[in-house]
Amino acid sequence: MTINVLAVGDVAGKAGLEFLVEKLGGVKKFYDIAFTVVNGENAAGLGVTPDNARAILNAGADVITLGNHTWGVRAIREYLNNCPNILRPSNFAPHVPGRGWGVFETPFGSICVVSLIGRQDMPPASPVSDNPFFEIDRILRQVDTNTVLIDFHAETTSEKLALAYHLDGRVTALWGTHTHVQTSDCRVFAGGMGYITDLGMTGARESVIGMSAELSISRYLGNPPERFESAEGPAKIEGAVFEINPITGKCVSVEAVRVES
Repeated sequence: MTINVLAVGDVAGKAGLEFLVEKLGGVKKFYDIAFTVVNGENAAGLGVTPDNARAILNAGADVITLGNHTWGVRAIREYLNNCPNILRPSNFAPHVPGRGWGVFETPFGSICVVSLIGRQDMPPASPVSDNPFFEIDRILRQVDTNTVLIDFHAETTSEKLALAYHLDGRVTALWGTHTHVQTSDCRVFAGGMGYITDLGMTGARESVIGMSAELSISRYLGNPPERFESAEGPAKIEGAVFEINPITGKCVSVEAVRVES
C-alpha cells in the first residue's frame, strides 16, 4: 500500500493565499492526496497572521510549516502555542513560542512532520538558530514512527543536499523551501528518501519571487529601499507529490507539481 503526500511551496501574499484556497481541494483530488503540508510563512507578505493560517488549514492543509519570517506578524505568537498544526523551525531558540515538530495521527498511521531552518546565508534566523543537523538527530532519537517528513527552509542548495545525504535511510522525505524557485531535481535517494531541493512558490506568476517586480528592480538599481509589496494577478501553486509506503516509511516516487491560473 502506498499513499500520496503533497508538499506545497511558500505561500506568498494575497495572490498566493487566494489561489491556494481556490485550488488546493482540486489538486488534492486530482493527485489522490492523503496528507498535505503547506509552507505558509509569507502568506501575509513577510509573515503569516492567525487568519491566514486558519484559511490554509480550512483549504485542506494538514500541517503548516514556517521559516525565517515566522515572527513577521506579532499576532502569530500566541497562535503558535495554541494550534498544534502549525510548526515554526525546530532549531529556533527553545524558549520561543510554538513547536517545531509534531506527530499527526492519520488513517494510514502516524506521520511526523519536522520544520527546520538553514543557517547559511539566512538572515535574520542564522545567528540565533541551532545547527539543523544536530537538531534533526536529536528529534529522530525521540520519534517512534516510520513516516518522517521534513521541510528544510534554507537558502543554499549545498546545505539542503548535505542534509539530504545525512538523512537518507532515516526519514521518508525531505524538501526544501525558501528560494521560491522550483528545482528540477526530484529523486528518491538510495536509502528510500524522497527529495527536491526547492518546492517553489504559491503566488503571483508575474513577480520576483512573489513580490512586486517594480520594487525589486528599484532596489537593485540602488534606489532608497521601500517595503516590499506582494504582487497581484494570475497565480500558481508549486510543490511536489511524494508517493510513500507508510508501513516501511520509504518513498517510492516524487513528482514536481505546478498548477497555474
